[in-house]
Amino acid sequence: MGATEDAATRSVIAGQKPEGIAGWGTRVPARERQTFPLVPRRRLVGLPFGDLPSRRRGHGSDVIGTRPYEIGDPVSTIDWFASARLSAATGRDEFIVRDHAADEAPRVALVCDRRPAMGIYDASLPWLSKPRALREATAAIVASAIAARADVASLDYAGAEPYWLPPGRRDTPWLVNERQGEAGFRAQEDNVEQALAFLGRLHSDLPTGSFVFVLSDFLAPPRADAWLDAGAHGWDLVPIVIQDPVWEQSFPQIGSVVVPIADPRNGDVQLVRLSRREASARRAQNEERLQRLLAELVSLDLEPVLIGTSNPHDVDRALVQWAEVRRQTRWAR
Repeated sequence: MGATEDAATRSVIAGQKPEGIAGWGTRVPARERQTFPLVPRRRLVGLPFGDLPSRRRGHGSDVIGTRPYEIGDPVSTIDWFASARLSAATGRDEFIVRDHAADEAPRVALVCDRRPAMGIYDASLPWLSKPRALREATAAIVASAIAARADVASLDYAGAEPYWLPPGRRDTPWLVNERQGEAGFRAQEDNVEQALAFLGRLHSDLPTGSFVFVLSDFLAPPRADAWLDAGAHGWDLVPIVIQDPVWEQSFPQIGSVVVPIADPRNGDVQLVRLSRREASARRAQNEERLQRLLAELVSLDLEPVLIGTSNPHDVDRALVQWAEVRRQTRWAR
């Protein structure tokens, strides 16, 4: 199987329907979102809340070892069979207790690309509104994190300085969703790479096993080294690829037609006319670029989710499918 085919099997694609259909812009209340489980990529120690692995000892359901009894240990933790064997061998009363992996909720961080190119298109146009898709994907992830009793965090570079909302469970999820509707799109081209480096300095806020969802069109993707450095922290990195299916994942047949093209950085509009051959070449380039992106992410041991719609139900469905594929394949690694 080639790299392109492998990318297709390990990425998840949301439904691609026109943005201009009536009803598609309706906001769905958080309680009506179809949440997805936070399935870790690899099997670790512990099984908190049925989904998240734990790295530390504490109150939990999974036994990870034994040790001598200490004053204050609950009687329920004593391993009576092991204690009896040790007592018989030593001739003294010895007690052995079981150590358990602590049951913990995961931590979920969102990195949101705020480049000017992520600010297109206006919701009135019949193409993908990336700001709306960004909001819907964020809402789906936040709702799922709340369902898993996870702490939620968010980072973006919409302004001159990083805007960091540290992990929290009470007000932070609401603030994360509000941020998507308020922040602008003025970040630098390498803001996603900057964000991954920023998170790397927050060891206490994002321990090993944290989920980091990176939402971007990845038309200005981070370098492979940035992904590898982030992965070295033990995070579960999930790229959410948001691209318009008409103009970015492909390209329309607009040969011999004059179309206005706006620069997302400053709004300047130019009239552009392409021949049919040029339009076909652009389509081939865009489709190849997408497949190359997915293949590169897969080669870095990541599992991208491709979203080409802002319909909340299709966004939810894509993330549920991603979680289900991961659930089915994680034990085979």
